[in-house]
Amino acid sequence: MIGWAAIFFIIAIVAGLLGFSGIAGAAVNIAWILFVVGLVLAVFFLVLGGRRPPV
Repeated sequence: MIGWAAIFFIIAIVAGLLGFSGIAGAAVNIAWILFVVGLVLAVFFLVLGGRRPPV
């Protein structure tokens, strides 16, 4: 997820430099959503990763 967020952020930077403000804004929003979701999932699996399932 974090990788996809970085890709969309790069797309937003390139689109912004080329003057495509609508595409840049959409790409930034997508990147932000993917970053937050990836961060939440990383914390979630970090917390649950230390527990073993009951036998």
